[in-house]
Amino acid sequence: MRHIKIAAGMADTFDFGDVRGNMKEALDAGADYCHADSCDMIDLKNQQLIGGHLIIKAVREITDKEIECHLYAKECDRLFIEKLAAVGTTMLIVPAENFIGAPLAYIINWCHELGMKVGLTIGCYTPLCFVDESIYDIDRLHIVIHGAGKPPAGEELWAWRRSGLDLVRRARKMIDEKNPSCELAVDGGIRPNNLAPIVACDPDVLVFSTALYRDPDGIAAAVRKCRKAIDEAARQAAGEEGH
Repeated sequence: MRHIKIAAGMADTFDFGDVRGNMKEALDAGADYCHADSCDMIDLKNQQLIGGHLIIKAVREITDKEIECHLYAKECDRLFIEKLAAVGTTMLIVPAENFIGAPLAYIINWCHELGMKVGLTIGCYTPLCFVDESIYDIDRLHIVIHGAGKPPAGEELWAWRRSGLDLVRRARKMIDEKNPSCELAVDGGIRPNNLAPIVACDPDVLVFSTALYRDPDGIAAAVRKCRKAIDEAARQAAGEEGH
């Protein structure tokens, strides 16, 4: 199994009243990436007008670790990409369902021209085939597995939808066959007590938000809990593969 990185996500559970302090605590405790959601008024209704280059600028001032902008939007022009690059953004991740065909080609070229990596999100119910052609040219395939439908037995809320694990397995196979240098990230509903099945699918990055910023023991302790759970799950998965 590979070393799985932790991305600390700035989503609706993140306290933007102290952007630098809260993200610095997560990064200092061992989070590998800052994952900043950036949303318009359409694509992510519960997080409208969140994030963007000004938030990333604040975080860049306190870390030299990688900062990725996860865009939930219908449009993305060169000006926005230039603003992200200017404040030290490492990667722009855009939704595959919104940017397919020639518009995506421009985005990939602009990001690489400006020294940024580029990723594609497979969101809720977006089929993996949306990246059949672009997989060769991207740096991250980002799978969002947020739940939908009836929660599993014994759960008040869903963690991820029933198709999630199968989607991650198929994404891993696609990457290994077509672009091994591309990262596979998994995002949505991931917590220390439920991540073992995801780790068994062999991702490169796991994104945590609620698990970090609503832990009663604090942010640093939450990062350490996630790291411990990931490493234990990875050892278990490796042991099972060896039998």
